[in-house]
Amino acid sequence: MPLSPPTVTFDRRVDALGDLRILPDETICAILELLSPTDLGRLSCVSSVMYIFCNEEPLWMNKCFSIGGSLEYKGSWKKTALSRHNLCKDSTETYHKPLQFDGFFSYYLYKRWYRCHTSLSSFSLDTGDLERMEDLSQDDFSLNYDGKKPILLTGLAETWPAKKKWTIEQFVKIYGDSFFRISQKSPKKIMMKFKDYVSYMQAQHDEDPLYIFDEKFGETAPSLLEDYEVPHLFKDDFFDLLSHEQRPPFRWLIIGPERSGASWHVDPGLTTAWNTLLCGRKRWALYPPGRVPAGVTVHVNEEDGDVNIESPTSLQWWLDIYPLLSDEDKPIECTQLPGETIFVPTGWWHCVLNLENTVAVTQNYVNKSNFEFVCLDLAPGHCHKGVSRAGFLAVPGHRTENAENSDNFNHPDMTRKGKRLKSPTEISDGTNQCFQYDIEFLSQYLEEERNHYCSVWSPNIYIGQREMREWLCKLWVAKPDIRELIWKGACLAINVEKWRKCLLEVCSNHKLPAPSDDEKLPVGTGSNPVFVVSDNVVKIYAEGGFESALHCLGAEIEFYDLLQKYDSPLMEHVPEIIASGFLVLENGLHRTIPWDGRGVPGAISELYRDSNREISVDSFAFGVLQKMQTELKGFNTSCKTMWPYLVTKRCKGDIFGKIREKLSEEDALNLASFLGIQVRLLHQLPLPPGNKIHFDINQTMLNKRPREFDVEDSGDIVEGSHIPSEWKLFADFLIASRRNVRRRLEQWGDPIPAALFEKAEEYLPNDVTDLLGIVKDDHGSYTSSSPSWIHSDIMDDNILMKPVSTSSCDKNAAEDVPVKNGLNSISNGIGGNQKWIPTHIIDFSDVSIGDPLLDIIPLYLDVLRGERPLLKKFLESYALPFSKVTDQDALTNMLLQEPKLKRISYRAMCYCILHDDNVLGAIFSLWEELKAATSWEAVEETVWGELNYYQQSFSKHLNKNLINKNQI
Repeated sequence: MPLSPPTVTFDRRVDALGDLRILPDETICAILELLSPTDLGRLSCVSSVMYIFCNEEPLWMNKCFSIGGSLEYKGSWKKTALSRHNLCKDSTETYHKPLQFDGFFSYYLYKRWYRCHTSLSSFSLDTGDLERMEDLSQDDFSLNYDGKKPILLTGLAETWPAKKKWTIEQFVKIYGDSFFRISQKSPKKIMMKFKDYVSYMQAQHDEDPLYIFDEKFGETAPSLLEDYEVPHLFKDDFFDLLSHEQRPPFRWLIIGPERSGASWHVDPGLTTAWNTLLCGRKRWALYPPGRVPAGVTVHVNEEDGDVNIESPTSLQWWLDIYPLLSDEDKPIECTQLPGETIFVPTGWWHCVLNLENTVAVTQNYVNKSNFEFVCLDLAPGHCHKGVSRAGFLAVPGHRTENAENSDNFNHPDMTRKGKRLKSPTEISDGTNQCFQYDIEFLSQYLEEERNHYCSVWSPNIYIGQREMREWLCKLWVAKPDIRELIWKGACLAINVEKWRKCLLEVCSNHKLPAPSDDEKLPVGTGSNPVFVVSDNVVKIYAEGGFESALHCLGAEIEFYDLLQKYDSPLMEHVPEIIASGFLVLENGLHRTIPWDGRGVPGAISELYRDSNREISVDSFAFGVLQKMQTELKGFNTSCKTMWPYLVTKRCKGDIFGKIREKLSEEDALNLASFLGIQVRLLHQLPLPPGNKIHFDINQTMLNKRPREFDVEDSGDIVEGSHIPSEWKLFADFLIASRRNVRRRLEQWGDPIPAALFEKAEEYLPNDVTDLLGIVKDDHGSYTSSSPSWIHSDIMDDNILMKPVSTSSCDKNAAEDVPVKNGLNSISNGIGGNQKWIPTHIIDFSDVSIGDPLLDIIPLYLDVLRGERPLLKKFLESYALPFSKVTDQDALTNMLLQEPKLKRISYRAMCYCILHDDNVLGAIFSLWEELKAATSWEAVEETVWGELNYYQQSFSKHLNKNLINKNQI
């Protein structure tokens, strides 16, 4: 051990650290965390004390986690880190014995060393605080414990095969080569083979040892799910209504050595949990809601409500903080033994310490007792997050009945804007009573004007917005006996009462049937409140704020108008518009203002009164080009009393995303063919008239909000001499996205390989407008293919499918098929057993003008799920070239200078990197083998290679004397 006893008079620290000696040891360790392994190696040579600091195992342990992927422990964390960073040869290399120095003592390092080597074999004191019960009935559990207090239950796992099979030895034999997810504080995903993990367990001396905490163990080893069952007391789980893909993580396999464990936390989503121990012993400490444990600090981000808990490790808390607590401040405690199940109600703080090697299984669930709390946690905003998670309000200037917030909410270690919650040892009301965990009290801190559809989504919410809305809808249908409870939860989570009032006003003014009780909730799909009322669909535009909603409606109506004007066959497969307009809230009452998309409605003309152009009543003043232009400048979200709406005829069929698993291979091929034809019709639709109104938006009325990449005004982005006017807006988006591409990739992070971050800028063309195929002819004129209308969002929730009878004896089967411009198995002979046919493409609120190649991205990744045969089928029906430049001499010269531009796959991959949405996350999730990719070219070929073969069929007309294979 490189630590001298404190009795030594010689102090090596002064000379060895120089001016740095004034820094506390913990600060020096924190600074070293920021250095690379190479820099640590250099710094360790500076002095003897720096050598000691730079060789600390916890420091090198963290360096191992800066790289995701599989992990193999090499006997020490320094050796492991050097190996993972490719800074040394494998374990065959001889390592020198660590140097030792006298004259240096660090109490901080000594305490850490003690925690690494202490034994917990005698740490078994159990004060009996927590009740132990056997043979508890469902009624007794619901009445006395569910949602109220924790309890330790025996006998629930007596019949489980896991009781005998789940031992470390058995796992090594059966699952030794299987990879399991490892817990660590890094956001990187770390996996270990089980046999390697056992080797680590036996060799490690860490103060916070790694332990297996794997929510996907059922996919890794499906047979493990057969070894246990959910105890009868906890079977009622509302999340069971969601598919396995939709529901948030809910079950975990937990395996850990002595000294490992979980630090203080409240379970995600305010769910309830049960945990059954199969071998070993666990030490539990629990506090009721509102009692933030001593030593724990809660940060609440003011912008998105993200809750970050700063807590010592489990072992550190038990050794350093627990002994200092008075008897009245100590937690509820128990020692869990093999075969016992602990129940942890919603909102309870708990900390777990493994006293020896342990194996356990745990699940989180939602039922009647915690449903409203879960919905509260899912609600947008930040004010209520600290209250619901910790029990004290994390906003200055407010008081609770049992606690008062100090004005000093700043924390020196905070790295982001947030508020700090004080622990109960810092805040006292003199009564030593817990804050009452009551839904009525907590919900009063929800923002009054919250808008679930455009609020920032907190990162700590572990279920998607659409999945959450679909969950509420499914509950509404499946559990009619508790609809009053479900309605309360929906009011908390999505403020459904507000949208229902809007719906009733639209129905009343347009003579639509009143919504039935079954139609009270908005449907789960889509990014706006959408209600299905009888044979109609009412969409209220709310996403992104008022100005964004206004342009989405204006662009969608303009698109439908052009469909009718040119009598496009696509009209047969898009919804029919019945009404459109605005909802206005005045003096607590709603009224509707009809609007057909032309001109500027009087209700909003005040916002545009300073426009320097005269607006024609027949023009689409808020059409697609104005939408794109305004989006570049930044949408305004200040108007909170007006919402555009659209009423369409209800289309027959089911959402494709909901019936995907029911489709046969023939069904899928038929869908791909249908989409190819309809997308072709979309891309052939003429563009809006060229003399579109251009607004100089009154910036004194509309606050300018730059996009994520901090673009300047769009007019300054493309200087424009060589960009055809029809491409300028789209080119602005590309150039703006190109500027900060690496930052966006780093923000998206996993599963995108970190090795590709720095290679993105090199992979992209220096001038991203080269992707548009703009070429200069011999006369100095620039030519290019034309942009087209693009849907921008062809995904599985924007496609409708209809079941049909394909029986050979059904003479009317063909007449029942409404697909007039697509393909179906009855008319084209594909798949005689087909049961589903596509009927409609819906939701054109994201419609835009740009490169038609962009529509292939969501379609291929989300609808076709990366299946090449389906992409090929789509392309066969699409039957349009992706490049239509007519001046072949100019095109040849450009391709000779930039040969990679010849590849359509290259253009598609560039668009994926530049995309506003994280489509790269979908790519690396669909093609897991690409997580080890070291070049974007490899990703391009795997994902988009099929496009190159397709393009060749449209190259036959090229003059082979101008472009030949040997030249490019």
